Order: sequence, then C-alpha cells, then structure tokens
Amino acid sequence: MASTAPPTAPKQTNPASQTLYIQNLNDKIRKEDLRISLYTLFSTYGCVLDVNALKTMKCRGQAHIAFRDIISATQAMRALHGVSIYGKDMRISYAKDKSHIISKLDGTFKIPTLGGAIPGGEGAVAVPFVPLPSAPAEGTAAGAAAAAAGQKRQREEESEEDEAMDVEDDDD
Repeated sequence: MASTAPPTAPKQTNPASQTLYIQNLNDKIRKEDLRISLYTLFSTYGCVLDVNALKTMKCRGQAHIAFRDIISATQAMRALHGVSIYGKDMRISYAKDKSHIISKLDGTFKIPTLGGAIPGGEGAVAVPFVPLPSAPAEGTAAGAAAAAAGQKRQREEESEEDEAMDVEDDDD
C-alpha cells in the first residue's frame, strides 16, 4: 500500500540558487502545455523569469525554472516538492548552474562554446556571429528598389499553356 505521508524536502547538494531543477515530469505532455502549466504553478511563489522544458531524449521529463530572487525559488521548492502534476510527483532541487537569463541580467553571460568544451579551456571554440543573408533581389535594379520600398511586384501574365488547361464542367 502506498504511503500517504507528505514528501520531505530533498537533501540539497547544490547551493541555493535562483534557478530550480525539476525532475520526474510527465513526458507525454506537449512542451508548450507543460511550460504554461509550470509557469502558472510556480508564479504563485514569485516572479518567474523563464521556464525551460526540453523534449529531447536526454532532457525529457525535466525542466528549469528561473526566478527573480532566491527567496521565491526556495519558497516554491519547499511548497511544491512532491506535488503531482499530470500524474507524476515532481522532484525539485536547486540547479547546478545559473540559467542564461540570470547571467544576462547580472552581466556575467558568456556565449556558449561548441562541442561541450569547458569555456576558456583547451579545445574551446567560440561560436562566431554570422548574420542571415538577405533575400536575393529578383529581376532588375528597379525591382530591387521597389521591393526595398515595400511595393508589390507586378503579377506575370498567364502563358498560353495555362489558358489551354481550362477544364470544362460536365453536368450529367
């Protein structure tokens, strides 16, 4: 028979953080529905800055919730640890690392590196910024100027082949 005792708070091995790590989430729920549900549930304890729920094979059933302050994160963790959401009891702990949004707010954000190398370590490769290419100009320079001005381009005339392909309706 299942125990009905309230779940106890988990042993914390990570220091207190603004970001919570949620485990044991139902991975059958759509990602957007899960994010909205987690945001609604956790925002009752403080200002939620970001909800990161991934559906990759490695990260399914897990999420990160970033709060504005540590006090709100601690209150939410204590109140919601073991609460059932979509049929599964959540396990909540402090995240190992700061979330990117927290790093951006306090000015310590560094661009991630490729290949999982340690930032600044040996083998680290910086990801260069590459702007997206603009759409190729169609037609002549006048067409490019019209496109830049936001004008519609003229519709090409129908060819003779298109006119010959008209289908007659047979009413029997």
